[in-house]
Amino acid sequence: MHIVDGALSNPVVIGGAVSAVGGIAMGLRNLPLERIPAAGVLSASFFVASLIHVPIGPSSVHLILNGLAGLVLGWAAFPALFVGLLLQAVFFGFGGLTVLGVNAVNIALPAVLVGLMFRPLVARGSPLQGAIWGGIGGGAAIAFTTLAVAVSLMLSGDEFILAAKLVFFSHIPVMLIEALLSGAAIFLARRVKPELFVDTKGSLA
Repeated sequence: MHIVDGALSNPVVIGGAVSAVGGIAMGLRNLPLERIPAAGVLSASFFVASLIHVPIGPSSVHLILNGLAGLVLGWAAFPALFVGLLLQAVFFGFGGLTVLGVNAVNIALPAVLVGLMFRPLVARGSPLQGAIWGGIGGGAAIAFTTLAVAVSLMLSGDEFILAAKLVFFSHIPVMLIEALLSGAAIFLARRVKPELFVDTKGSLA
């Protein structure tokens, strides 16, 4: 899902960088001390899951787990996922530093949206009900991310329209896999550590 350096136009790169700064700032404001360990684990999970990837034109296909990050962390998923992207760009050259902001927005913003939409549903009902909503959220995050990547490419030139369509359709299997993984993880978390879905004020997310 990483877009490589040089594929995007300057306005898209600049817009992504500015948006990423805002998202990171918002995420840090919503990251209490007790959630830092969870943020670290989810950042590491994203880092490892997306190491195995298949290049598709100016992007790539791989697991992301951003939906799971958003369901657990909410806005705090933004800095957590950004750290994973930064380390991948620096140590492995995945994506690149100039497009780091765009990649962060494309991956972290869907995580935040899924968290806002589905986290209250995941926190209520039985663990099985939470897992079902978690699975839907996990799949939705991939759908949102592929759309964001496609839009980023299309805004950079008509020559990327075909690649944008390819990126979207090639991620349909990933949506299904991430839905299953997210649902299973939410089911386990609801049974073992349900406080992950309780906000700092003590109410359900």
